[in-house]
Amino acid sequence: MSYKWLKWLILWIPTIAIGLWEYMRHTFLLPFVSMDVGNFLAPVFVFLITLTLLRALFAKLEQMQETLQRERIVKAAFEEREQLARELHDGISQSLFMLSVKLDKLERAQTDSDAQQMTDQIRRTVRHVYDDVRQSIANLQDSPIPADMSWMQSIHHLTAEMEQTCGVRTTVEWKVQEGFLSHKQKVELLAIMREALMNVQKHAKAEHITIRGEGEIRSDKKKNAFRCSIHDDGIGAPAEKLDEKGKYGVKMMQDRANAMGWSVTVQTAEPHGTIVEIIGRSESK
Repeated sequence: MSYKWLKWLILWIPTIAIGLWEYMRHTFLLPFVSMDVGNFLAPVFVFLITLTLLRALFAKLEQMQETLQRERIVKAAFEEREQLARELHDGISQSLFMLSVKLDKLERAQTDSDAQQMTDQIRRTVRHVYDDVRQSIANLQDSPIPADMSWMQSIHHLTAEMEQTCGVRTTVEWKVQEGFLSHKQKVELLAIMREALMNVQKHAKAEHITIRGEGEIRSDKKKNAFRCSIHDDGIGAPAEKLDEKGKYGVKMMQDRANAMGWSVTVQTAEPHGTIVEIIGRSESK
């Protein structure tokens, strides 16, 4: 039995039951059952039907909803792992290719100073790949939003990791209601936020980060809009440096956002620091 049929049965069974009772009472039972007794028996019959048939239908409906929820969680987990696989390909594989190029240059180095310079570059590249691999493994081991963890708990869990890893204080000002975003949107938004925090950890030399979230409920037929920003007080970086060859963090955030129909902007804050802003629309009704 489909989910749609279950809802229709739950809606119509009490109505049909009370209609049949009234028809039988007025057509066949009126000489034997008084109006007062009939009026008393009508809600009794509806109550008995609710305890028996409707209770079983509600149990079946809840079971189907739980199954659908588990399927959505599993699907979201697979989509997250597919995205991580793309990150491994786009980020780490390119870094390894650059590492092989630098090794070739090291072999052709003419002087000790050139060899030392190439060795230092190779060492930095290896450290960068190591950090990316370690973060990717952590992402695979920890589900972005576990089934038993609320959205706010997931954000605070992410910021707690940030504070423990590099000691940067984090403030969360979240005004988006629970249920405003779909599960898939939460997974993708949390991944973008994680990448932004990783960039702060690696490059910004910041002491404080502020995460803000706002949701706008529309009265018209358009989808509800939301805005999320990650603002750090670090050294900042010009836009041309963020987009230069070999910088994958911003590109990964933009690819995730584009896949969801969102926009991501990275700009220098005044008097110092960087602001990463994600703007999109909610899929939840």
